[in-house]
Amino acid sequence: MASDRDWTAAGFLIPDWDASTGVRAVVSTRRAPGVSRAPFDDCNLGDHVGDEPVAVRRNREQLRQSLGLPAEPVWLNQVHGSAVHQASQFSMSASASTPAQADAAITGERGVVLAVLTADCLPLLFAANDGSEVAAVHAGWRGLAAGVIEATVHALNTPPDHLQAWLGPAIGPDAFEVGEEVRAVFVDWHSSAAAAFRPSPAGRSGHWLCDLYQLARLRLRALGLQRISGGQHCTYSEPERFYSYRRDRECGRMASLIWLQS
Repeated sequence: MASDRDWTAAGFLIPDWDASTGVRAVVSTRRAPGVSRAPFDDCNLGDHVGDEPVAVRRNREQLRQSLGLPAEPVWLNQVHGSAVHQASQFSMSASASTPAQADAAITGERGVVLAVLTADCLPLLFAANDGSEVAAVHAGWRGLAAGVIEATVHALNTPPDHLQAWLGPAIGPDAFEVGEEVRAVFVDWHSSAAAAFRPSPAGRSGHWLCDLYQLARLRLRALGLQRISGGQHCTYSEPERFYSYRRDRECGRMASLIWLQS
């Protein structure tokens, strides 16, 4: 199996966390091996964004080969909700033809590769401290508000204080402007969420800069998670490395992957 150093050199991002040695996790970037042409160049893994289907298939094949994945990832039909898919060896073949409609996936089976696709939304990876189970979550503001983090943690068998979470590359707090209605959703959940919003620097009334990372951390801590890492990137302001829907509109998708080694 390739090392983390090999993956980094090939254009992949490795989570900076202290997961069990049996847990493997990686995030693709747009510069990972791929064949898509502009505006999807190079490693677009989304099959719903207008890219050539043949190119997406080849990119997914190269992803599996480059990382030495034990199986094809369990791709989801993501809908910005809170449904959690229980992935297993049995469900993998079915998901290839009809992906589960969910925004999170969990597994305790070895060799089952979980995946979520993003291009500004927040990808979260979870791992039990003892390496017994893992999860992958797609969390834009709608998913966060819908409770996708809470639904995932509650679906796992591991108590929250024995889990760790890593926040993958998402649109950063200096680039994500939202309206008052978005802020109200989170402040209504808990007044502490107000700290994740700053008035728009452009002075536009009713507009706020939103920190997705901070909103996620608040919810994770409220659940009892103590080990939370990641959250240093901004997809919008790093165009050479990441896709950003807010920046480009027409763009590819990156995959955040996690699995338990056989």
